[in-house]
Amino acid sequence: MIWEQKTATIVMLTNLKERKEDKCYQYWPDQGCWTYGNVRVAVEDFTVLVDYTIRKFCIQYQASDGNKPSRLVTQLHFTSWPDFGVPFSPIGMLKFLKKVKTVNSSFAGPIVVHCSAGVGRTGTFIVIDGVIDMMHQEQKIDVFGFVSKIRDQRSQLVQTDIQYSFIYQALLEYYLYGDTELDVSSLEGHLHKLHNTHAPFDRVGLEEEFRKLTNMRIMKENMRMGNLPANMKKNRVLQIIPYDFNRVIMSMRRGQEFTDYINASFIDGYRQKDYFIATQGPLSHTVEDYWRMAWEWKCHSIVMLTELQEREQDKCFQYWPTEDSVTYGDYTVEMKGDTVCDTFSVRDLVLTYGPDKQTRLVRHFHFHGWPEIGIPAEGKGMIDIIASVQRQQQQSGNHPIIVHCSAGAGRTGTFIALSNILERVKAEGLLDVFQTVKSLRMQRPHMVQTVEQYDFCYRVVQDFVDIFSDYANFK
Repeated sequence: MIWEQKTATIVMLTNLKERKEDKCYQYWPDQGCWTYGNVRVAVEDFTVLVDYTIRKFCIQYQASDGNKPSRLVTQLHFTSWPDFGVPFSPIGMLKFLKKVKTVNSSFAGPIVVHCSAGVGRTGTFIVIDGVIDMMHQEQKIDVFGFVSKIRDQRSQLVQTDIQYSFIYQALLEYYLYGDTELDVSSLEGHLHKLHNTHAPFDRVGLEEEFRKLTNMRIMKENMRMGNLPANMKKNRVLQIIPYDFNRVIMSMRRGQEFTDYINASFIDGYRQKDYFIATQGPLSHTVEDYWRMAWEWKCHSIVMLTELQEREQDKCFQYWPTEDSVTYGDYTVEMKGDTVCDTFSVRDLVLTYGPDKQTRLVRHFHFHGWPEIGIPAEGKGMIDIIASVQRQQQQSGNHPIIVHCSAGAGRTGTFIALSNILERVKAEGLLDVFQTVKSLRMQRPHMVQTVEQYDFCYRVVQDFVDIFSDYANFK
């Protein structure tokens, strides 16, 4: 079918297995090539991202009168869509849809879209795509009419009321925020536009962009655990409490209630879900929990973005030894080495879990020169520390990176935003500061707290491009 219809793009919206059930047969080889009847399929390349994977296939039809010329087929496989449910937010879906449109050539045959049965998720995807086109061409939306029309072409497309409602969420997201993605080459012009607002009414600038983010509702009803009386004293700042759905859960201590709570949230990276743990600087009575979290989640990298004291206030308890070792409950931390780089120091620590004497190396990256109010003087230090952390991650197996400032939102959010933005710039030459920060704020309240921090995200990318433009193909 792919061959006969001259399809160049396949959109896959299911995983091969879901809840232990087979949802789709793997119709491509993991590597090398495989022949299915008369069609030979070879895998050329694949890229794994946090919400979807891109695979490139070279396919060739082997006919009795000789082989036909081979063709390239791109499969975009969306991996974050639960069966019968909907994605957590429409952001990833809209980004995915844009990628599908960019990849598919105008000369190609129809795009093949499938989930498992080819009606629920498949229909939802097709409707979002079609109605966005309708918005542009007719300045209106008619979801009911569109679904009715395509159900005449294949029955039951869009299967559940949740999927139907998700279509509206995606359209609203698109209408309110549009397409905020930039090509690296247009960054300079965009920054110029954001910083130069001439007339007082001309509020297209940076403040306006940031205001849209601060208008996002904080889902207080999703912070039940952190607001329980037993857990309140474990929070440094009462406004910054993890959401229940992505909080870092620790093992419950036998006979001790509420010991699975720490003020920390899992945050998605560019390529991996839950790649970061955003947390507050530990308090004197949460240090043992902090090291227990690092141990249970196998963390090998810690990024610290605050000083212990700032403006004569305690911002973080010192949770490592100045020399030799220090013990917190079941955990002993030993100092192995301390190196100072330009803008940050690196401490090599050995973490030992007492009961079974197991040890693990943890590298502690402590960034200096980021005042509590304001931003670092220049972006290069940030680029350097992100690169160092990434090297450490590759060597230690890519377990979650703990990132903290004092409350675990402003500087922490900015660091994580920049890590994700720069990773994407390197891989795709694209950036979307607005949506990156927006999705962080959906995972933890107040991430990237000030307009200055938001602006800093743009400026660091500009510095990155200026430094590396000679070596890379950005321009």
